[in-house]
Amino acid sequence: MAKSKTNKRQSGCPIAFSLDAIGDKWSLLIVRDMVFKGRRFYGEFLEAQENISTNILADRLKSLEEKNIIRKVSDPATKGRYRYELTETGIELIPTLLEVILWGARNDPNTTTPRKLLERLEADKQKYLMEVLEAVEANQAAPFYFSNI
Repeated sequence: MAKSKTNKRQSGCPIAFSLDAIGDKWSLLIVRDMVFKGRRFYGEFLEAQENISTNILADRLKSLEEKNIIRKVSDPATKGRYRYELTETGIELIPTLLEVILWGARNDPNTTTPRKLLERLEADKQKYLMEVLEAVEANQAAPFYFSNI
């Protein structure tokens, strides 16, 4: 008899929950591309320099939908085509992304993050966060997009 998959959690730890929801690299990179590159369509996600494979991309998009981080909607501008957008739950990840950016840039000697962006984040993270949220609300890429991401 085959064992059924269950979504039973092993603990109530918030770190474990967060990692279950978005812990793999691809999921966060998809959210990154939505926020900082304004990517919305399946084919656009395939353009990322990390070279995600189509099967992994399809799996992660589905997983992010199931976890209510993104939603798939019919695009009125292109018949039969779907776009992805962040849900409120996904938007709540943006401050965490900014912290990951800062941590990674501080600790990666080969970071390609523009110095100007790091200076803005370090000087007034809350102001930059508000600009990012406004851009996301307007379905635009966030300001000071990462040139090499």
